Amino acid sequence: MKVMISDCHLHTNFSHDSDAKPEEMIQGAIDKGLNTICITDHFDKDNMEWGPEDIFEPEEYFRTLRPLREKYREQIEVRIGVLRPHLGEYYCQFVSGYPFDFVIGSVHWVETSDPATRKLFQNHTDEEAYRITFEETYEDIQKCQDFDVLGHVDYVIRYGENREKEYSYQKFSDEIDMILKYLIEHGKGIELNTSGLKYCLPFAHPHSDILKRYRELGGEIITVGADGHKPEHIAYDFDKVSGILKDCGFKYYTEFFERKPHFKQLP
Repeated sequence: MKVMISDCHLHTNFSHDSDAKPEEMIQGAIDKGLNTICITDHFDKDNMEWGPEDIFEPEEYFRTLRPLREKYREQIEVRIGVLRPHLGEYYCQFVSGYPFDFVIGSVHWVETSDPATRKLFQNHTDEEAYRITFEETYEDIQKCQDFDVLGHVDYVIRYGENREKEYSYQKFSDEIDMILKYLIEHGKGIELNTSGLKYCLPFAHPHSDILKRYRELGGEIITVGADGHKPEHIAYDFDKVSGILKDCGFKYYTEFFERKPHFKQLP
């Protein structure tokens, strides 16, 4: 069986929620037989919930990753990206100031907290919280278009009281379609993020019904990442990726280099 060999969403200790050193993640990817990775650490400038000390310095980021990219260039291609947990004017200026290969736009801040803290669910039912998240996602992606793909679209489902039992594309189709149509109209993609499977959901992010709908609407840009925060989670369940995407109508996946999409045939 041919397996995906490119992981375009992984974290190191430059992110607040990872203890893995960049070189450990690179070596872990080599050990798993990957030929391309993109390190996409959180830049949580406008999300202070985890503490301001967890905001990495971009200059240090590049000073650390560039030599490692050169050191391992005969074994693996290392690209340098960033994940922006909340979109806004600040990030438009931030992204344009550094030579990132890839930028993931990701909504990790809904109402007054990250859904991972579960504060969102203290005053809302699962259905209410999911709908609010999709509505805020649509608002956020309109504030700044300087990103390449929207990450793990239905990330919020991991943290609901009843998780996927209160969730379907059909239930939130109006909100999700607005997001997908806006992304397509503005040349943005989405990602297939296998961390949903790691979190014991019965689907990767986003649900395959959303992947099918994105493709049906004309969407073509789709990256693949495991959202790994330690070496053992790199390329998590990548043996399932090609089948999922083909079943949803895709023939290609996408990698980014110097912010430009490159389409690769699915294995």
